[in-house]
Amino acid sequence: MSDRETWATRLGFILASVGSAVGLGNIWRFPYQTAEFGGAAFLVVYLIAVLIIGLPAILAEFVIGRRAGLSAIDAFDELRFPGWRAVGALGVLAGFWTLSYYSVVGGWVFRYIIGSVTGAYLSAPGEYFGAVSAGPEAIAFHALFMAVTIGIVAFGIRGGIERATRVMVPSIVVLLIGLAVYAFTIPGSGAGYEYFLQPDVAVIAENYQTVVPAAVGQALFSLSVGFSVMITYASYIGDDEDMFVDSGAIAVTNTFVGITAGLVVFPLLAVQGGDYGSAGAGAVFVSVPTALSEVPLGAIVGFVFFFIVAIAALSSAISLLEVVVSHLVDTYGMERKRTTLLLGSVIFLLGVPSAIDTAWLTWFDNVGVNLLVPSTVLLVVVFVGWVLADDAVTEIQQGSDGLASLGPVWLWSVRTFVFVAVLGTLALSVFELTGAPL
Repeated sequence: MSDRETWATRLGFILASVGSAVGLGNIWRFPYQTAEFGGAAFLVVYLIAVLIIGLPAILAEFVIGRRAGLSAIDAFDELRFPGWRAVGALGVLAGFWTLSYYSVVGGWVFRYIIGSVTGAYLSAPGEYFGAVSAGPEAIAFHALFMAVTIGIVAFGIRGGIERATRVMVPSIVVLLIGLAVYAFTIPGSGAGYEYFLQPDVAVIAENYQTVVPAAVGQALFSLSVGFSVMITYASYIGDDEDMFVDSGAIAVTNTFVGITAGLVVFPLLAVQGGDYGSAGAGAVFVSVPTALSEVPLGAIVGFVFFFIVAIAALSSAISLLEVVVSHLVDTYGMERKRTTLLLGSVIFLLGVPSAIDTAWLTWFDNVGVNLLVPSTVLLVVVFVGWVLADDAVTEIQQGSDGLASLGPVWLWSVRTFVFVAVLGTLALSVFELTGAPL
């Protein structure tokens, strides 16, 4: 334990956690999920889910990680509840699973950066996406993305992850704000703001079976809850950290980035006709490039946009890989660089089907976000809410100063709102995945 790495600074921990949350979930997945499930109606449910489900769930994972001071699976042994190791293992599996197809999408982003320099995708965005999203080229860029991710994680907490995210996260925020300002100046973009920011409550009432689980799943995915990331990252912090403040900073920054991404994507979709619901997973890769072909400085804007997406993708990917690496390093004393290379290679191989056919990618995404993630969160909630219980409150109060009195309130919210919402979401997701009638 004495030789285990820690964060060099509190800011480093916050930025790394924000970097984990602010990834493709915000800039790729959030816009197309919003478009698919009703625009502003989805946004409303998503914001509620972040506040009453995502934020308490982050704190639950923080409690496990800091109290144990070990990686996700070993944490339960350290807390003297070895029977609950499966919870950490399921979270590690969720991260491992997700990174396999996440890396494929990251590879697309790398390819689009090159396409921005050459202007290749501007003339026929649909055909370009079809050519690069599956097949040998997709496999090659999937390998490149994993290689960069492996390189960062191999250098450890301070030398790799903390150093990288100190640059990545501020860059994402600044560049996205600049693009949002640019999108506001484009003629014809107004309809995009209306679709994204003016909710129709009737859409929620009529489609709650799909909108609610999608919004809750997106909230958990974009906050990196359910992947054991926050357990792992919190295991590197000290007892003097204010976890209420840290989790709030993560949730606020993450949500701000997601909304700002929407303020870039939806105005651009409006420019090219506003067929939001049909954008699908290709919203960022087809609809946005189509719009860029019709606006001034489209190639330059495209380069900046996909550069942001690439940074965001990497900031999340390194956290997903670190979860698995930290377990093997902590438990078996394995050498970090060799372990990172080995695990990264296995994840690359698991992602090959998603790089060969996007139908596989969609299936991996549905299983990961709609099944593995909520299952993990539900078990974490049960463990923290009823097994740790008072010890969890004691842990969260350490370092919280004036917010210590919120400990019991937080535990109550975990046992009620979070438990019921995640259980309901998981049930709806299972019905959706199996086709069973409600």
